[in-house]
Amino acid sequence: MVERNNIAWAAFAVVCIVWGTTYLAIRIALETLPPFLLTGARFTTAGLLLLAVCWWRGERPPRRASDLMHIAGIGFSMVAIGNFAVVWAEKFIPSGLAALMVAASPFWMVLMEMFREKEQRLTAQHATGLLVGFAGVTILVLPHLQGSSFNLPFILGILVIQAGSIGWNFGSLRSKYHAGTTTPLVSAGLQMLFGGVIVDIVGLALGEATRFHFNTRSLAALVYLTLFGSFLAYTAYVYALAHLPTSTVSLYAYVNPAIAVVAGWLIAGEEMGWRTIIAAAVIFCGVALVRKSEG
Repeated sequence: MVERNNIAWAAFAVVCIVWGTTYLAIRIALETLPPFLLTGARFTTAGLLLLAVCWWRGERPPRRASDLMHIAGIGFSMVAIGNFAVVWAEKFIPSGLAALMVAASPFWMVLMEMFREKEQRLTAQHATGLLVGFAGVTILVLPHLQGSSFNLPFILGILVIQAGSIGWNFGSLRSKYHAGTTTPLVSAGLQMLFGGVIVDIVGLALGEATRFHFNTRSLAALVYLTLFGSFLAYTAYVYALAHLPTSTVSLYAYVNPAIAVVAGWLIAGEEMGWRTIIAAAVIFCGVALVRKSEG
């Protein structure tokens, strides 16, 4: 049990570090790759790789159609909705700001937990944390709503990320509390495969195949996203989720934005002004209040 717990904490550390760098990798990959097939190729490949490893380890997929449909639903929520939303939004907003918007993800997790556990109520501290977090998001978004500075694509990007966060957290809760009859690794592989195939089908239907081409930067970014962002980190996330409290695992949202903002600033020259720093601090304070109220 102790060894499994240590592995779970190591998996959590991988999620915190690696996913913080994937926002910049997504932005680089989007230089030549269309969003649907970028997401689909990444997760389909990673899912197949992980399932091959599981097969070698003697772990088999569930045979019941109901279990497979359940896992497919989780993959749809987390990959086809949650992850794709971030990829699409990064066409219009910097990678660091996209990560800060995802930092609001624990708010949605708390609200969903309340609906799942009917006896849990929205406390004053919960409400305060949610309002503080919303204020942080407002600090970032407000300049893009004013007069001649109104930026509709930016606003749409923010809204799509929040919709994606809802899908991601819904899938996370389903994965946590309705694991089914398979192992976490097999479940992760099937989730990525099902979710990736769904996004691939949409991308092909939209004609993205004609725009799917590489340069050195986008190929390197896709390989990194597939092997590290998906194969390694997504697997680590599902494993950590299966062995650690949901509220603990969702704290990766503290670390990812800090890494993403700094990476975008250092490597891609994204702006990191006082507004971004203040907004990040306010959002993190809101998340901290929400989490403290749960403890």
